[in-house]
Amino acid sequence: MSSYESAPLVNSVPFDPVVAVATEGGILASIEQAFKPIREVLVPVLSNPVVLAVWLAIVLVCVGVLWWDLRQRNRVLGSFMKFVWTLTVAYSGPIGLAVYWYTGRTQIASDSLWKRGFRSTSHCYSGCGAGEVVGITLAQGLLGLGIVAVAGVTFAFAYLFGFALTIGPLMQDGVGFKEAVADALWSETPSITIMEIAAVGTDLLLASEAAITDVLFWLALAFSLSIGFLVAWPVNIGLIEFGVKEGMSDPSEMDGSASAD
Repeated sequence: MSSYESAPLVNSVPFDPVVAVATEGGILASIEQAFKPIREVLVPVLSNPVVLAVWLAIVLVCVGVLWWDLRQRNRVLGSFMKFVWTLTVAYSGPIGLAVYWYTGRTQIASDSLWKRGFRSTSHCYSGCGAGEVVGITLAQGLLGLGIVAVAGVTFAFAYLFGFALTIGPLMQDGVGFKEAVADALWSETPSITIMEIAAVGTDLLLASEAAITDVLFWLALAFSLSIGFLVAWPVNIGLIEFGVKEGMSDPSEMDGSASAD
C-alpha cells in the first residue's frame, strides 16, 4: 500500500457549527458569551447592597402611593384588581406604578389598545411573577439545582400561578372549571411563555450561580421580572387585537364591579 493510501483522511467530515457549539460548551455557554458585555455592566450594579437598599425604598414608596390612591380615589376598583396592581408595583416599583397611573385608574381620560394591553399584562404578571419568585427561590436559592432544573421548576410555578389567577376569577363569574381551564390555556399561554422565557432567561444569565444570601440573587430577580413584563406587553396587545383575549375592562367605566380577563 502506498503512503498516499495509508495516510489518514483529513477534512473528510464537513464542519458542522451546531456540533462545534455543543463541543465547546453547549448552546447555553454560547448565549452567555454573546451577552458577556451586558453581564459585565449589570452584574456589578446588581451586586451592590446600596442599590438593593435604594430599590427597596423606592418600591415601598411606590406601594404606599398606590395604596393611598386606591383608598382615596379608586375605591371603585374591585379587590382582585387592587391585588393585581399591588403585586405589579411590588415587582417593578416605579414602572408598575406608572402603568397603574396611566392605564389602571378610573381617572384615565380615555381607553386604548395599548392601555388594555398594559392592564392585561399586569393581570398575567401578577400571577406569573409570584410563581417565578417562588420557583427560583426554591429551585436555585434553597435546593441549589442546576440551570436546566431551575428553569423547568420556575416555568412550572409561573404557569401554575398565572393560570390560577385566570381560572379563579372566571369560576367566580360562574364559568365551569373545564371551560375556565380551556380559556386560560388558549388566552394566557402565549403571553406567559414569552414573559417567562425573557424573565427566567435574564435571571439565569445574570445570577445563575448566586446564592440566596447574595444581593445579586434578589436584584437580578427584580430586574428580570420587569424585563419579562415589558417583553410580554406587545404580545398581549396582539392577543387583544386578534380577539384571542378580551383584555381588562375600562376602569373609567367601572361602577364597583370588576371583570376578569
